[in-house]
Amino acid sequence: MNILAIDYGSKKIGLAYAQTGLDLILPVGQIGGGDEKKRMEKIIEIIKNKSIDKLVVGLPLGLKGEENENTKKVKEFAVELERLVEIKAELVDERFTSRQADQMG
Repeated sequence: MNILAIDYGSKKIGLAYAQTGLDLILPVGQIGGGDEKKRMEKIIEIIKNKSIDKLVVGLPLGLKGEENENTKKVKEFAVELERLVEIKAELVDERFTSRQADQMG
């Protein structure tokens, strides 16, 4: 299964690619600038080119798990992407992921 992980931001969208069975996650890069429609088109192109089967989208929550304005934007982005590519987007709590990545080296 080919997985695209998405870190959505209002200025930049970070992307990473993984394939189940391999212990390897590869950065795809960042999509920045431009309007939302163009950024979405670039993501859709990557989904098609890499034959993506699953989308994982980081969900920004507050330290106590509460939703905020960014949470709402990410959810709206995920719903729109699902509609356009007909692939379910799994929302994953991204609290503390930077700390975990730092600990992994």
